[in-house]
Amino acid sequence: MKISWTWFHKLGSPKWFYAISGRLLPWLAVSAALLLVTGVVWGLAFAPQDYQQGNSFRIIYIHVPAAMLAQSCYVLLAVAGAVGVVWKMKLADVALQCAAPIGAWMTAVALVTGAIWGKPTWGSWWVWDARLTSMLILLFLYFGIIALGQAISNRDSSAKACAVLAIVGVINIPIIKYSVEWWNTLHQGATFTLTEKPAMPAEMWLPLLCTALGFYCFFGAVLLLRMRLEVLKREARASWVREEVLSSLGRRAAR
Repeated sequence: MKISWTWFHKLGSPKWFYAISGRLLPWLAVSAALLLVTGVVWGLAFAPQDYQQGNSFRIIYIHVPAAMLAQSCYVLLAVAGAVGVVWKMKLADVALQCAAPIGAWMTAVALVTGAIWGKPTWGSWWVWDARLTSMLILLFLYFGIIALGQAISNRDSSAKACAVLAIVGVINIPIIKYSVEWWNTLHQGATFTLTEKPAMPAEMWLPLLCTALGFYCFFGAVLLLRMRLEVLKREARASWVREEVLSSLGRRAAR
């Protein structure tokens, strides 16, 4: 049985990506808004207090989704880097360059909210805990990829350098994930996993699930927006871009 790889080659087509991303964007944006509003309001206003941490635990509804997304985003960078190096897909470099700033922001949010959470819990804004230190390294890796992308003027050289750094740096992700188990750390274990029953009651983890899904939908929407803009910049001279612009102007005039 012969396997068709047409779908895979389509992923490298800027024209196909621009068309399909335009259809996905509204769904992702609406889903992100609904999930985030539901999860945040439910978690901050209606979820019960934690029996040990009181109301201070509520920052979990921002901290945990941001930390999860920060790590997932870097894995995406590494996959995009590998695809770019092996199959020379330019759209993979677009994804890498556009996702890196979003991942850096999510890492920064995770670190800041973690510090706010740590002050009443540990009595300190920051400790050189294995989990916190590895998350800080993740932020520096994001900064390195962003800096490389801007410092190297040649697009092909920039793409290769960023891809290599993303692939090498992905070793930090399992360190972040298993640091609590590998070392004696202050940081608590995973709040919930896909393979185990949540330790929290449903009225506490369901809003967390909503916010986590909302963060991922938000990430998808912002990433597609950034990639669409970058694709238009890189393909400005292509005939399909001119056709798309004229079609968009025609639709606006018809309104």
